[in-house]
Amino acid sequence: MNSEFNQLIADVREQVLYLQELGVGALDVDLASLGVKSGRLKVESAEIPRPDFAPSPQTNFKSETTDQKPPRLAGSRLAALPSLSKLGSAAPPRKPEIPITEPKNEAVLVDIMPALPEPTETIEQIRAEIGPDCARCKLSTLGRKQVVNSTGNFNADLMFCGEAPGADEDEQGFPFVGRAGQLLTDIIEKGLRIPRKDVFIGNFNRCRPPGNRAPEPDETVACKPFLQREIAVVRPKVIVVLGATAAQNLLETKVPIGKLRGHFHDYLGVKVMPTFHPAYLLRDPHKKREVWEDMKIVRDYLNSER
Repeated sequence: MNSEFNQLIADVREQVLYLQELGVGALDVDLASLGVKSGRLKVESAEIPRPDFAPSPQTNFKSETTDQKPPRLAGSRLAALPSLSKLGSAAPPRKPEIPITEPKNEAVLVDIMPALPEPTETIEQIRAEIGPDCARCKLSTLGRKQVVNSTGNFNADLMFCGEAPGADEDEQGFPFVGRAGQLLTDIIEKGLRIPRKDVFIGNFNRCRPPGNRAPEPDETVACKPFLQREIAVVRPKVIVVLGATAAQNLLETKVPIGKLRGHFHDYLGVKVMPTFHPAYLLRDPHKKREVWEDMKIVRDYLNSER
């Protein structure tokens, strides 16, 4: 009887601990219903003192009988009680569900190539705005005779651009009409086999610098916008810039002409071919071969675009 009572105490203690985990604060058990004469047992704490005769958990308890009984699960006696069987087994707490978010597609930034602005004017209107007596830079006070505007086909596929008029151009009022101009005409008509009248020809500056010097930065800044507006109107497929000054001003670079030439560059979506100025070829005819190589690239590209 003592062994059964000890086992009951152990079961009660274990079950009280279990019920406390479930939130049950007190337990009232009728021991008489279990065949125990002690009456009622009321437990209000999970800590149940063990009687002096109760075996410790480390003690190997053996039955008084020689027959080995199958081990009984702890708390099985109390689990059979009607008041406890209704509680059932506690389900393990559910883990909070972590929402899985799909990776968002990052926005891809696409560089948009700048393009020529849509024309809102004509070449004649640009010329009229410049006027015959332009005084926007100091070249107007340094001995120039007249403003030299661009000439040729206003819808040309090919454009030639130099740096500024020379003495012959300042005298006649047209770009590239001196010795350098005659050499340019041969490049256009004999080399490219295009009539000169079918191309557009101009300069960055429209007034002759004294002594045929290169235009100074402030002089170029004053005149460059008009050339840019003309390019927007003509919309050529290729611009051939003649000489280092013209090439560096249009492409906004300091790279020498010897490194710029030989391949296309870009200006607002228009292909640009830098090459040596015809006046330079008159001083160094050996460079004509390199200019011809540049012109063949231009010719092949124009033919592929037709």
